[in-house]
Amino acid sequence: MDIATLKAGRKLLKEQTYELKDLYRGYADRTLYINISDNTIKSKPVTQWMKDKFVGGKGFGLHYLWDAVTPETKWDDPENEIVIAGGPICGITQYAGTGKALVCSISPLTDIPIDSNVGGYFGPYLKFAGWDALEIQGKAENDVIVFIDGNKGIIRIEEAPLEAIDAHVLGEQLTEMYADNEEDKKHIAVVTAGSAADHTRIGLLNFTFYDQRRKVARLKQAGRGGIGTVFRDKKIKALVIKFQGVTGDLNNAADVSVLNETGIKYHRQMHDLDESQNNMRAIGTANIIEVMDQYDLLPTHNFKFGSHPDTKNIASTVFIDNYVTQGLPDGCWRGCSMACAKAADNFELKSGPYKGDRVTIDGPEYENAAGLGSNCGIFCPEGILELNFYCDTYGIDTISFGTLVAFVMDCYENGIINKEITGGLELNFGNKEATFELIHQMSRGEGFGKIAGQGILRMKKIFAEEYGGDPDFLFDIGCEQKGLEYSEYLSKESLAQQGGYGFTNKGPQHDEAWLIFMDMINNQIPT
Repeated sequence: MDIATLKAGRKLLKEQTYELKDLYRGYADRTLYINISDNTIKSKPVTQWMKDKFVGGKGFGLHYLWDAVTPETKWDDPENEIVIAGGPICGITQYAGTGKALVCSISPLTDIPIDSNVGGYFGPYLKFAGWDALEIQGKAENDVIVFIDGNKGIIRIEEAPLEAIDAHVLGEQLTEMYADNEEDKKHIAVVTAGSAADHTRIGLLNFTFYDQRRKVARLKQAGRGGIGTVFRDKKIKALVIKFQGVTGDLNNAADVSVLNETGIKYHRQMHDLDESQNNMRAIGTANIIEVMDQYDLLPTHNFKFGSHPDTKNIASTVFIDNYVTQGLPDGCWRGCSMACAKAADNFELKSGPYKGDRVTIDGPEYENAAGLGSNCGIFCPEGILELNFYCDTYGIDTISFGTLVAFVMDCYENGIINKEITGGLELNFGNKEATFELIHQMSRGEGFGKIAGQGILRMKKIFAEEYGGDPDFLFDIGCEQKGLEYSEYLSKESLAQQGGYGFTNKGPQHDEAWLIFMDMINNQIPT
């Protein structure tokens, strides 16, 4: 569908202007509140107390979420919020990681607060547009798009009935729609979910950044906890921001020379040490696939094993040599010399509604290779990449998907579920074709995919009550805690990682407690 037709289908619900202002010491000293139930748009002040107590990012997100909800608020109540925020150094171009933003909400999986970090351009552009956070509350009647023009000081809420839902299509549509020309596309950032977020509890948010070399809007993910499901439940189709004029001093730091000196030191260390230590610039986080396998920590067949003879088929070198494009800048924000956002270009899809299309796939990250690969017994690099693509465009968390599919396969092989229950899907370990069909069912909201998309916690209850599964056995093999699926580390020999998973605030996610490397590889924790 052409852009003119998409625009013609729009209905303007609210437009409001705001005063542009410079940042001071990394803060705009205000945040943007939007309620899509009644189309309220307003500015909230950021006090010195907030900065001292919460700093920014997750701190601001949880602060606003706390004020917005009550102990009785459920994930799909209108008062639940989605808050996106960066910290005071968000967007500085002197060193790596500053493109990150944090997203907070109440999770459909755990019914408690969740946070998820994400790269891409949206976080920095929001900061430079003059907002320390974006707070979205309420529910729209029909699908809406929120647009922020950070150069003209305009905010619009529009009904958008015709645009696509799936992220790789919608990201391209909106990047083209809001850019004045090809050069202007780098100034557009989009937040989307995907069609499976309408039907599952494991929806993610995609944050775009426009790759000028590849000429494609690439995707980074706020993956954990089902925030994309909240996004679609609120009838948000997309958030779009436009900002032109990024320079290295927009944050107005107290002493920019300190940032410059730190950045130079960091870039030098990346240049000198990365190839021998982490290889992040060549393959990103997938560099540890072989390390995890070597130390018996790579989750395999639903966390039963820590290594496998076929891991060689999905080693990082396989992706480097055959799939992931080398020699192109791969940072998901400007100035990031770590450049860990890898991409497989011109990949031909073998299944689903986009079969035969050639696409750019961001990844694989380690978690994707381990979760979609070894944990499900799929030691096929092209199978991993295909699942990686569809998780992203359908708006599905790759970690939850990989872990819950591994659980389903374990249940299938132990006779708890069968082909009659799965609608004919033979969900043995290693069956990538059945896994493809399962993810397409999640997108359509059909069949066994709709059950699997509810997550392991709810599947355990269904399998026990409706299919006669032993609750104790299901408890033993269902790798979730608080309702959130385990991230992809085999923790059975690591008391530190077990405790880390158990005591995390949001559930078993390694960004709160990545202790397994310290414990099992570096032997820094004597367990």
